[in-house]
Amino acid sequence: MNNRNLFSGLLLMTTVLSGMSSHQVHAATSTTTTATSHPGHSAARGTTRATGVHATRGTATAHPAGPVRSHAAPEALSVSAHRTVHGAHLIVGKKLLESAPPGTNPMAALNTMPGVDFQSADAQGVSTWSTQIFMHGFQQQEIGMTLDGIPLGEMTYRNYNGMNPVLAVSSENVQGIDVSQSAGAEDVAATNNLGGSLAYTTSDPSHKLGGTVNQGFGSFDTFHTYARVDSGDLNSTGTRFYASYMRNDQDKWKGYGEQFYQQVNAKLVQPIGQNSSISAYFDWSDLHEMEYQDMSPDILNHLGYNADNYYNGKASGYIRAYDAALAAQGKGGGYPAGYGNLSDASDASYYEGATNQDDIVGYLKADLALTDKVRWTTTAYGHGESQQTTWTTPYSGSPNGSPLSELVKQPSIRRFGVLSQVTYDVAHNHISGGVWYENNDYQSPMYQYAEPNVVNGVVQGNLVNPLGHFKDPFAEVFNQNYNTNTFTAFVQDTYRPIRNLALHFGFKSLLNTTRVGDGYLNQDYYGNIGNITSGVSQTIAKPFLPHIGVDWTFLKRHELFIDISENVHTYAESGFKLSNSPFAVTQTAYNDARSTLRPETAWTYAIGYRYHDRLLGASVYAYRTNFNNRLQQITSGPAVNPISSVANVGGVTMNGVDAALTVTPLRNLAITNSISYNHAVYDDNITDSNGTHPTKGQQVVNYPRFMYKARLSYDWRSLSFYIDGNYVGQRNYDYEGEYRIPGYWLSNLGLQWHVKKTSDTGPRLGGFLRGLTLSFNLTNLTNTRYIATMGENGNPMNAASAYTDQSMLLGTPRMAFGAIKADF
Repeated sequence: MNNRNLFSGLLLMTTVLSGMSSHQVHAATSTTTTATSHPGHSAARGTTRATGVHATRGTATAHPAGPVRSHAAPEALSVSAHRTVHGAHLIVGKKLLESAPPGTNPMAALNTMPGVDFQSADAQGVSTWSTQIFMHGFQQQEIGMTLDGIPLGEMTYRNYNGMNPVLAVSSENVQGIDVSQSAGAEDVAATNNLGGSLAYTTSDPSHKLGGTVNQGFGSFDTFHTYARVDSGDLNSTGTRFYASYMRNDQDKWKGYGEQFYQQVNAKLVQPIGQNSSISAYFDWSDLHEMEYQDMSPDILNHLGYNADNYYNGKASGYIRAYDAALAAQGKGGGYPAGYGNLSDASDASYYEGATNQDDIVGYLKADLALTDKVRWTTTAYGHGESQQTTWTTPYSGSPNGSPLSELVKQPSIRRFGVLSQVTYDVAHNHISGGVWYENNDYQSPMYQYAEPNVVNGVVQGNLVNPLGHFKDPFAEVFNQNYNTNTFTAFVQDTYRPIRNLALHFGFKSLLNTTRVGDGYLNQDYYGNIGNITSGVSQTIAKPFLPHIGVDWTFLKRHELFIDISENVHTYAESGFKLSNSPFAVTQTAYNDARSTLRPETAWTYAIGYRYHDRLLGASVYAYRTNFNNRLQQITSGPAVNPISSVANVGGVTMNGVDAALTVTPLRNLAITNSISYNHAVYDDNITDSNGTHPTKGQQVVNYPRFMYKARLSYDWRSLSFYIDGNYVGQRNYDYEGEYRIPGYWLSNLGLQWHVKKTSDTGPRLGGFLRGLTLSFNLTNLTNTRYIATMGENGNPMNAASAYTDQSMLLGTPRMAFGAIKADF
């Protein structure tokens, strides 16, 4: 073991998962893989191979008498009685979120939880291309996500029915995240939550007039600015609102280019009487990012970790890409030094790849106490989104003779919906029922734009701005329109026959219909392969998706719980060959597969034990998941523009266990260590045009079988400190399990100096500051080189293709961040 790994190992052995109290026991899930195409990875090449969250008012708690949270760490993770028996739920609180570098994706805080693996190619975790999260083997496409109850859809690049949570709310406005790692949570508005759900809660406006400014800065010219104004109570009824603006700007840590996004949030609360309210929320986000080039083992071995695209903000970058494209097409030109050693020099670097996305989302919610035992909540929402995701292809030139052209996928979303739920507390029962309806119109075109020629080393004309607006394409490459109507209904009851026993039963019904039309494929581009799927529809009807839970406290501070649930994932949608969508293929391929298509489903069975007192919190959690009807994109033929189909390739069986121990020897000191073991294997072999692949019994791709996590957090007077780390075990890169990515250690630390806390009494600092906090963070302390995101372009079938398959992104090097936060 080298010194770096020895240091990391010693660090992890002595540190924690920050103040996790009597938590860390949650229901399980299963795994599958879905791929999308990166702006910097050719769609033509075949993109897939092979909260301080409070319990709802009026909700009867399912927890027995006695404290749920550790006395030593009130801020971090805690057990929730929200919705069901609490064994399947955890709450990530605001203090843990605020300990991260400014502007960090709140989802990164979940990486402290056993069974969760969060990855990103940037230290703040905001890149929508590279962000990737797994919970007990399920990746983000199988995790339901909501914001104040409204659905955020399937979290995937070029989302088709929602948006990435980081674009739905500024990180500073997140009050907490309610995490359900069971496939249950039947009241969650989602059609993809095979692997649990993340329910984001936004903070409410303050009752007092004031504001907050948070200015962050960091490595690679990172600047994060956040400003918020709270109106305070405007009248005797308590009408109040806030408005905030956030701007985040950083340079890529390798290569060249900017990653920028800005966001406006506003929220209004109008109390009605003593226990009711009407609230409204608004979000506008604007994101523009130059993305990192996808890596392969071949590229890493021959070009090194700093290899990236040719783009450098100057004409010379374009000229290098131009010459490489000429070489790729056999028209002269040439590659930079070192590229000749690659098996595929033309695909190793492109000129550029970028993401542009604009979102507007809002809701109006009525939360009404009809009686002291009956509560009715109804929310109406709307969401509009436009995207442009780009890459400069060396395989299809422009009409002016340039060997390069710009491919721009330009999907858009227009959706609206309503949720309504009634809760009723009677005798020993907490009963609730509700409905959700949504109409979603999704359009998925791709266009081709001309790039200029180069004559005698001079660029003849204007380059396409990958972060700008796109006009006058010379060709439409493909198009499809989707219209989806979704209706769900649920009923659930938590019954407490005695004080220390809670029994939960509920079920969800789902009806989902997708119609596909206006299909178009450019035969000149694709080579007369036939039409894209069009004029068809698919309906998924699941009238009974049950969820059963038991929570029993025996003796003193000992708890046992059981959780059993089933859920379904409706069919994905995307552009041509960009995912495992059964519609994103030719009409012939769809017709061939139609009779075998079934929606993906998962049964999860979990049992857990938890003990907690002032000094100690311990938990053990075991689970089994059976995931059925796994859909996978199957490709064959040439590497450039392969034949693609989507097939039912069987199931996944998962058995796993988590164990955690939290020690709180001092009042404000928490030390936690946790381990996770996940044995998730494919049930069947996969057959394609190349034959049968021995995938049966192999660990699922991209998710480690073993993880170890640790964190130490300590508050002393006005100082708060944490140091954490985790070990991510080796991960399978290909489906046959022949090529494995090595495991790695990663460590971080943070320090906050609360010059004045907002809760402190006494005069304001300087006469006007209610609070002032200085913070400092270091990420990747040991400067470890590691593979972060995997499978963003799908995964190779075996080791023969794994070496050259570009579907991995590197994690960031060591970075430093600082911030000054002032509350007025």
